[in-house]
Order: sequence, then C-alpha cells, then structure tokens
Amino acid sequence: MRLLLDVCVASRRFHRTLTDLGHDVLSASDTDPHATDEALLALANRERRVLITEDKDFGELIFVRGMDHPCVVRFVNMRVVDRVEALRELIEHHAEAMQQNALIVVTPRRVRIRLGTGRR
Repeated sequence: MRLLLDVCVASRRFHRTLTDLGHDVLSASDTDPHATDEALLALANRERRVLITEDKDFGELIFVRGMDHPCVVRFVNMRVVDRVEALRELIEHHAEAMQQNALIVVTPRRVRIRLGTGRR
C-alpha cells in the first residue's frame, strides 16, 4: 500500500516497520517537515497515498472545507507497535474503504470509518 506519514507519526521505527512489511512509505519529515495540512493532503491525493496522522484537523479540511482527499487514517493515543497492528487489520478488513476517500479514526478500542465528500 502507498502511505504518506504525517510528521506527527513519522518515527523512524514506524517508517522502517511499514517498509519492512512491503509498503511504499513516504514521510513528510523527509519531504517537507513544515508542510501545511493542506499541502500534505494534496500530496497524498496527487500520489494516491493513504495519509497516516494523529492530527484531527484533517477532518475539518475534508468535511467542512470539502477538500479533495485520499483515505486518511488518524491514530489516537496509540503506540507505534499498536499502530502497525491496527494498520495491518485495517488493510485486512477495510481495504475497500481505504481505496475510497474515507476518514478512518482508530483508537485502542474502536475503529470509525466515515466516507468523505471530496471529489476524488
């Protein structure tokens, strides 16, 4: 899967683990650590990457401002090892939603999937 890691989740360990699992991973820390949320969303959309973040502002960009977007996965209060396992489960059980313009919020106890309104 093609992934873009927001700066807030772009630890070397997370990046390396996802790469070792066979994913095509791009990190905002490597491309532009000061990129705005809008710029990251545009990059992910342009390159058809799932945007991985902890930042809740993407929901506003998607649902209030109606920005075009790919799938956005937001992890809340999760350690790196738990994020990796959660992402593995998302790919296994929710691959279809991840191919659409969904906003997926993952907490230690819950997964919420909301299809977006962007023009993708």
